[in-house]
Order: sequence, then structure tokens, then C-alpha cells
Amino acid sequence: MLRGVDASVDAAVERGQGDAELETFLSEMRLLKDEWEIAELQFAVDATSRGFEDVVRAVPEALGQVRGERYLEGVFGLRARLEGNAVGYDSIVASGAHANVLHWIRNDGRLSSRDLLLLDAGIETDSLYTADITRTLPLSGRFSPVQRQVYELVYEAQSAAIETLRPGARFRDFHLAAMRVICEGLHAWGVLKDSPSSLMDSGLYRRYTVCSSGHMLGLDVHDCAKARAESYLDGVLEEGQVLTVEPGLYLQSDDLTLPGEFRGIGVRIEDDLVITSDGARLMSAGLPRHPDEVEGWMAALLSS
Repeated sequence: MLRGVDASVDAAVERGQGDAELETFLSEMRLLKDEWEIAELQFAVDATSRGFEDVVRAVPEALGQVRGERYLEGVFGLRARLEGNAVGYDSIVASGAHANVLHWIRNDGRLSSRDLLLLDAGIETDSLYTADITRTLPLSGRFSPVQRQVYELVYEAQSAAIETLRPGARFRDFHLAAMRVICEGLHAWGVLKDSPSSLMDSGLYRRYTVCSSGHMLGLDVHDCAKARAESYLDGVLEEGQVLTVEPGLYLQSDDLTLPGEFRGIGVRIEDDLVITSDGARLMSAGLPRHPDEVEGWMAALLSS
């Protein structure tokens, strides 16, 4: 049986030798989504996009709240309950330096118009398929020059990663493409002295990127997690797979290897994509990615 779904069932049924094998088999069955599953995921993505719009409209009110992060969490949660079953995972509503805590779900911070807001949230449909999207937004409505510099590097890294997606590409290729752009940027800024190629070999850039750049998506936000490495992490992409692409830069407030103006800035951009016969379709294209488009989108929502 599949463990970890219902504790009462787990307690009532003796563990069998084939449980782990069944879990692996079920994960690998879910690697490819059919048309109905992709439609459910698209609905989750579209509803999530509407939730992000709700959050932007609520920013002025949230700025005056003692727990502004939690206010925005509630705004998104309302959309999730109206259009779906609930949120697909605990929403990350991280302002300022909280964005550098990879899974910040306390969401109890106050907001400042000087800071960025990292919003990582997804709506789960009644059929239990979930979206998983992240946007990093300037709470003032406009990026400062340094915020834009960091954001643009992450944007370029994500764009390079998306370009690699196609049937037959290795699953790991998109992460490596994103990290090469990050290495080039960190080297150009003078943060890391080694050449980008040397940094890719040594992994020193990981101090600022913390984690990998994406995962399969479906019934679980980290779908197919029990699949064998040769079928997933070390495998190749196939038409019908749905995954996230989410590079980030996490520049800690107390990291003395960084110039002072960078410290405390955290940026992640995450989108959901489905592999097609000749590439990949951006399912979350309804939400802007480029910084100019983000600013224009926010301005339009805040004036409506």
C-alpha cells in the first residue's frame, strides 16, 4: 500500500515488503500527464494567476498591517478556497530578508515599501492537482536599481533554463543552464573571482543559490518524488511532463562576501511548463516575468 496518506490506515495494515516498490511504481506512472491532467493543472495555474493579482491589489492595505505578510497570505488563501480545494502547499509570503529563508512560511513579518516581496504560492484544484508559481515583486511598485540588477540576473537565468526544455533533453540540463548564467553574473559583479567554468566545476556559486532549479509538478507540488533516479533526475524529458523552472539568488543580510547593497535581497522566479512535441509551453504565461512588465502589471492593478 501507499504509506503516509492516512495515519489510521497505516496503523491498521501491516507494512509489506512491496510497499516501497509500489510507491516507486506510482511515482513513475505520474511522470507523464494525459490531456485531462494537463487541463487540471492549467486551471490551477490560471486560478493561481488570479490569486497573484488579488495579492498585488491588496498591497497598499497590507503595508499598514503589523503582519502584512500574513494579510497577503490570507488574500491568496481566499482565492484558493473560492476557486479550488485549498492551497497546494503552505504559501511563502516573504518580504525583505525573509526571502532568503528558502521555505519561509511563518509569514508574520511587516512589509516595507523599500523591500521586495517573494510570493511562492499555488492553488490546488478539487481534483487535487496543484500549481506552483513564484514572483518577486517590488512593494513600492518599482524596482530600485540594485533590486533590478539582481532580478534581471535571475530572469536571464530562468530564460536560459526554459530554452533548454524539449523532449530528449536531460532533466538536469535546465538547472545547469540557469546556474551558468548565475555564475557569469556573480563573476561579472566581482562577488566570485573564479571564471564561470571554474565556478560550475567547484560549485562555489551554491552559497547564493541554495537549491536546485525545479521539479516535476502534478498531484503533489513535488510530484513523482519516489521515482528512480534513472527515470527522473538522471533521465530525459518527454512530451506530457509538467515541471517547474525556478532559479533564485539568496543574498543573506549577514554575508560579508557580498557588497553591502546586495545584502538582504532574495529573488526567485518560478513558472510551470508542459513539455510539448517540439519544446515547452509556458502554462503560467499570464503572469509577467520581465521587470518592466512586472512594474507595468502592478501599476495597472493598483490603479484599477
